[in-house]
Amino acid sequence: MKLFIKNNILNMVTIFIVTMFFSCESDIKKVQQLSETSFIPTGEADTINLKYTDSGQIKSILKSPKMLDYSNITNPFTEFPKGIHVTLIDNKGNATTVVSNYAISYKKTSIIDLQGNVTISSQNGKKLETSQLYFDQKNEWFFTEKHFKYTDEAGGYLEGPGVDFSKDFKVFNMQQSSGEVNTTDK
Repeated sequence: MKLFIKNNILNMVTIFIVTMFFSCESDIKKVQQLSETSFIPTGEADTINLKYTDSGQIKSILKSPKMLDYSNITNPFTEFPKGIHVTLIDNKGNATTVVSNYAISYKKTSIIDLQGNVTISSQNGKKLETSQLYFDQKNEWFFTEKHFKYTDEAGGYLEGPGVDFSKDFKVFNMQQSSGEVNTTDK
């Protein structure tokens, strides 16, 4: 009888351990799946003020309340979830500002996606406003399919869906637009 009870207890303990092992294995697989589908930034910064210089000259100043760096994933990017304020300075010292509520910069494609109340203002009074704007860093080219409004220094304006233009506003291509152009005689 003692041997029977001892064998039953041993069998029950074995069944319990095997059950626990398979239960834990299932939980481990769930945890592995969660870690594969979610990602965590490799870097995080609050209240950044980054200055880019070339040959001792400041070329741009980037300010943002928050920056998240995801450089450890297959398609790395840097995210600015609370917006950006960028000042671009040309060789003559003229400044252009770019402001948006949100921005994301993709490292492999060198494309920056600006979203939410995007405004570009030049020192000479030119201004472009839209809800989303892309910037191709390699070609120094802006583009959007969203509605835009462009105002020049003379008070004229153009607006419509879709536009692409050079970073200095010298080349400007519109899909469909309407507006008012003011000319001044010199």
